[in-house]
Amino acid sequence: MRPRVEEVRIQGLGVIDEAVLELSPGFNVVTGETGAGKTMVVTGLGLLFGGRADPSRVRPGAERASVEGTLIIEPGGRVAQQVEDIGGEAEDGELIISRTVSAEGRSRAWLGGRTVPVGTLTYLADDLVAVHGQMDQQRLLQPARQRAALDRYAGNDLVKPLRAYSQAYKRHKKVAAQLEELTTRARERAQEADLLRFGLEEVEKVDPKPGEDDELRGEEERLSHADALRSAATTAHTALLGDPMEAAGGPHDVISLLGEARAAVEAVRDFDPQLAQMADRLAEAGYLISDVATDLAAYAESVEADPARLAAVQERRSVLSSLIRKYAEDSAGVLSWAQQAAARLAELEGDDERIDELTREYDELTARLTELAAELTNVRQAAAERFGQAVTEELTALAMPHARVVVQLTQTEEFGPEGRDEVELRMAAHPAAPPLPLNKGASGGELSRVMLAIEVVFAGADPVPTFVFDEVDAGVGGKAAVEIGRRLARLARTAQVIVVTHLPQVAAFADQHLVVEKASDGSVVRSGVTALDHEGRVRELSRMLAGLEDSELGRAHAEELLGLAAADR
Repeated sequence: MRPRVEEVRIQGLGVIDEAVLELSPGFNVVTGETGAGKTMVVTGLGLLFGGRADPSRVRPGAERASVEGTLIIEPGGRVAQQVEDIGGEAEDGELIISRTVSAEGRSRAWLGGRTVPVGTLTYLADDLVAVHGQMDQQRLLQPARQRAALDRYAGNDLVKPLRAYSQAYKRHKKVAAQLEELTTRARERAQEADLLRFGLEEVEKVDPKPGEDDELRGEEERLSHADALRSAATTAHTALLGDPMEAAGGPHDVISLLGEARAAVEAVRDFDPQLAQMADRLAEAGYLISDVATDLAAYAESVEADPARLAAVQERRSVLSSLIRKYAEDSAGVLSWAQQAAARLAELEGDDERIDELTREYDELTARLTELAAELTNVRQAAAERFGQAVTEELTALAMPHARVVVQLTQTEEFGPEGRDEVELRMAAHPAAPPLPLNKGASGGELSRVMLAIEVVFAGADPVPTFVFDEVDAGVGGKAAVEIGRRLARLARTAQVIVVTHLPQVAAFADQHLVVEKASDGSVVRSGVTALDHEGRVRELSRMLAGLEDSELGRAHAEELLGLAAADR
């Protein structure tokens, strides 16, 4: 199913008070008297697809202008997915888009029932509509669009080399980024490697052991206070067991006193169980103190002042402390740091080899990209020549017999995602004129015809569902006008076409003819839009031809035009 605009409702926009446009999937024309508001139809469509909001376009006396469009889209297609991604809905392939502009200039937009930034409509429009008016010939004026359209025009000839180029380009870009990372930080990485080597050498030279710093701290404390420790142990031993060198003068040591206390209690323990328990506890205390006294004696004998060992311990502690200050909180942490540093150093030392590998791959990819880019250029150049010739032929039929369109390809120094080609459509207004960019080589009216010619040639290659043309027939008439109508009808075979025209020769080819009618109510001018049947079309074409709706000559000519268009279709 081909996406299209099914219906547009316009309120409070310019001279249009309220109007409904029911559009055909094919060729739609909008006609009407000068000043009736035909251009407001194009303005409304532009607003619907993210165009600039101009508060001066709001109908005098109205608070706001609003445009609502009902679009038919492909369920599950690209546009439907975009709508779903923003939380909107397109029920049964029907999508509602709304836009309002207040008289103060505030603008709001809705997509699938969801409020969205206006920019979202602009983004969505790229896949839905191409507007060609006097002021908005923007789509195919964008260089990226021109290249993409030319690529689609080139067709299958470009598919395979472009796919190969794209794969090589992505890898080339990745390798370049890796090389950039390694080479630009080479100095930093070399400095980091030097620091790691120095640190690892320090650690290896000291060779710390887990928990060694705590053990040395304890040993230094003991060696520094050896005399005090030995004296304390001896004094405590004497207090517990007494000094055998002293003359007996009564029990002064703890063991003797405990013995006397125990003997006193043992003598009467049988008379009271509570006292018996105390006797047992005194006995237990005696055994415990005796053991402590023995240990104190042994400790006192073991403690020796060793200045040499103390100096060695202090020196070792100083070396360890230096490492700990630099690398960790303790000796175990230093060992952990060393393990991680060794792994990181191995990684850094492999950089040179990695750089060599990446450089070789980068050079190979550059050569490959150069070949593929040249192949893309050759294919595009051939397509550009065919395209330029086809558009020039179309322009001859559109009353621009001396105009010539060419596609200029220039190569950039750098590789891009699509190759090295920059594509620009140019036009020479006459044989002696140099080809200039489209927006400089053609006037506003000519540009619409150039765009029509381009769209006709691109039809099927650059598939946009809906085309809108305003004043595409400016400055032409007669046979050229018939050719414009014929080509718009041809374009409508593959897309929906909406055209604002003042030429009956163009309007005759339409599948749906809408007329903007102006009415006056006192001092207020308002317009509405009506879909015409066959009789209505005859009357409107007669008016456009002769200025009189009921002119017999005009009606006959109108019938002739309608018959010509019907036969051509």
